[in-house]
Amino acid sequence: MSHALFRPPAEAYSLILRIADGCPWNRCGFCGMYKEVLYRLHPEAEIEQTIAKAARMQPRTKRIFLADGDVMALSVERLRALLETLNARFPRLARVNLYANGHSILRKSPEQLEALRALKLNTLYMGLESGNEAVLRQAQKRETAEEMIAAGKRAQAAGLKMSVMVLTGLGGQSASTEHAVATAEALNRMQPKLLSALRVIPIPGTALYQAEQAGAFRQLTEVQAVEELKALIEKLELESTVFRANHSSNILPLEGRFPKDKSQLLETLAALLASGRLDASSPGPPPLSL
Repeated sequence: MSHALFRPPAEAYSLILRIADGCPWNRCGFCGMYKEVLYRLHPEAEIEQTIAKAARMQPRTKRIFLADGDVMALSVERLRALLETLNARFPRLARVNLYANGHSILRKSPEQLEALRALKLNTLYMGLESGNEAVLRQAQKRETAEEMIAAGKRAQAAGLKMSVMVLTGLGGQSASTEHAVATAEALNRMQPKLLSALRVIPIPGTALYQAEQAGAFRQLTEVQAVEELKALIEKLELESTVFRANHSSNILPLEGRFPKDKSQLLETLAALLASGRLDASSPGPPPLSL
């Protein structure tokens, strides 16, 4: 099947192996990644051929990213067999990373997650999006905030690394404060090792875009978007987290480590708000690419 391949920015230099097409949930109202793709897990023989070909071409591979969306949805047995094959085919393999939804993580016991970690499963990329239940329901996420917090804590207790993504502006103008506060609270409980903040952009073909066109959702202005990000960071009490807000959707690229860079991040955002350069009446021009 020919369709766009998506991967986290941090996986730019990883070997990417597609073992499934699409996302098994594929109902989130803000996401346009797999809307025209029917979810399909590749047959075992096809996956074996994909791995064998990649091993012949790139035998010295150390990092692998498994695509498409939510590969963690595979059964423990399939994941274990897949990781065993990767370890056998790539003798220098150091880590295997993938997208994982909270639901798929919670279907694995702590012991099962530890066994997968022993086979070099390393980083799970999970979209929390918001810690506010009303915002999550409006966004049509499968999981509640409590379920995603529990999933993140279970994975990290098993030695896996959580890379969590949140969407600033997902609550729109009507729920900006509630969204920021609840999201910070969820992250403080989860304590992810990696955190990415992206600004929500309504994409044609999604439910969020339709809501905006109907007047039911109002994007944050540039000023409001920066204010919300600042409010989120102010309430974050993270003990050891790498933070990035450098996706093309963000108004200003930011990155740092919590807790040591928290004050500097807030000072940067405060200076931007005081500069008068932000649009107070609209979201500003959309990014050239997402």
